[in-house]
Amino acid sequence: MDLYEYQARDVFERYGVPVLRGIVATTPEEAQEAAEELLPQDGGVVVVKAQVKIGGRGKAGGVKVAKTPQEAAQHAEAILGMDIKGHIVHRVMIAEGADIAEEYYFSLLLDRAERRILAMASVEGGMDIEQLAEERPEALARVAVDPNTGVDQAKAAEIVEAAGFSQDLAPKVADAIIKLWDVYKQEDATLVEVNPLISTGDGQILAIDGKVTVDDNAAFRQPDHAELEDVTSADPLELKAAESDLNYVKLDGEVGVIGNGAGLVMSTLDVVAYAGENHGGVKPANFLDIGGGASADVMAAGLDVILGDEQVKSVFVNVFGGITACDEVANGIVKALEILGDAATKPLVVRLDGNAVEEGRTILSQANHPLVTLADTMDGGADKAAELANA
Repeated sequence: MDLYEYQARDVFERYGVPVLRGIVATTPEEAQEAAEELLPQDGGVVVVKAQVKIGGRGKAGGVKVAKTPQEAAQHAEAILGMDIKGHIVHRVMIAEGADIAEEYYFSLLLDRAERRILAMASVEGGMDIEQLAEERPEALARVAVDPNTGVDQAKAAEIVEAAGFSQDLAPKVADAIIKLWDVYKQEDATLVEVNPLISTGDGQILAIDGKVTVDDNAAFRQPDHAELEDVTSADPLELKAAESDLNYVKLDGEVGVIGNGAGLVMSTLDVVAYAGENHGGVKPANFLDIGGGASADVMAAGLDVILGDEQVKSVFVNVFGGITACDEVANGIVKALEILGDAATKPLVVRLDGNAVEEGRTILSQANHPLVTLADTMDGGADKAAELANA
């Protein structure tokens, strides 16, 4: 789960990471009140920042500086409701301004390929860190971190030295890095990123923009993380799938896809997209992996989610029988259609292969459900599903 910036700020503060004050607002009036509280008496500024889980909001106009409470309200009114790369802004954070002397970059992320943590740091932070990493990779230090030992004083010193921080800043940056490691470890994160990490005119080190991704698999030992989930902004179909423990991601196409195993489902998406080029350009509508146990209840839950998507015109069920045999899958489909009853209104193309495939096909043939079409191959099934979606 990705956190919003304001949530990351609050987490940072709990672990002693130096941050600026920030107040969340959902209306221009709340933004004005927040600015009145945060603006210093002798002038200064606040920053109105769109809260979306996507980068590039500054370039999209989602970050504005305000010198007065009224100006903060005006910026909030313009930003709230804004569409930033498909993410609608429902709230803004009013943050204290800072006397920025220099901007840096720091992150900790899970390096799955190497089975370790990777720390990345640069004395050249800011919005274009991706461009820096591509054009001048030597300017971005990469330091491996052993998950068993983490980031202690010695490792933090290694990171700041590799990044090229000056001697007067290095101890302060190292202290912030150690605290950011505490966030990473204690919150079961897979990503902790600060961009920018800044030094101020009076020599302070501050994290003024943070991104945190926490591992959903650690939810059993992080009960507080449930409070961080933004149910109001989540896709309702994805929420419904999550309630049934289904691995579901909504896409923008017309052909619903169900498969068992992430690799098979990914291949199915490609095949459907290719087949759709010959049928009006239809595309896959979702990723849905029902896993190894394709029982009737699991199949019914999956079909219920997909059929609830108004964009879906047909469904392609592509299953390779292994531990779960094809006859069990076929029985699951038949019973799922009985469970759904009149709620099942869109055509299904079913391709079975592998363990007990003949038995599975026989079960579906004998059921003779008017919505179900059998396919012998994955390519053939994808083509038929695309044809039906375009009909």
